[in-house]
Amino acid sequence: MSLSPDALTRRVIAVADERGTRALAARISAIARRRDVITLQGPLGAGKTVFARGFIAARGLSDEVPSPTFTLVQLYETPDVVIYHFDLYRLERPDDVFELGIEEALADGISLIEWPDRLGPYLPVDRLDVTLASGAGETERRIELDGAGSWAPRLDEAALDA
Repeated sequence: MSLSPDALTRRVIAVADERGTRALAARISAIARRRDVITLQGPLGAGKTVFARGFIAARGLSDEVPSPTFTLVQLYETPDVVIYHFDLYRLERPDDVFELGIEEALADGISLIEWPDRLGPYLPVDRLDVTLASGAGETERRIELDGAGSWAPRLDEAALDA
């Protein structure tokens, strides 16, 4: 799902490896707040779960962060907010997301959503889209950050590629 280009801030960042992906995720985690939606897009193996692990670890959790492919959602209680990590790859219909607690996540948590296209009309416009793709080298990743709504000014102000 693309965002309107007139209300969008885009950043493109190259990272050398998984460590770079986790470091970028940590920097984004530092500017994330309650009720934020962050979508994670890219083909299988692109690093979506690696990004989620880095994001969650940066919030102070050292627990294992498995891919929620089979459970569809994992919850992580941090000192200041609950992070909902959704993997909607196996979601059959957009309406099925309500059985996973999406309303609670959007109202009071931070939502990391893999395969966000499965949400259809329920995908909020105010969000950060993180698209991961292969880069030049074997382990390099090209990460596009598209921020709309409250994310646009935060991306403009953040030193994400430092």
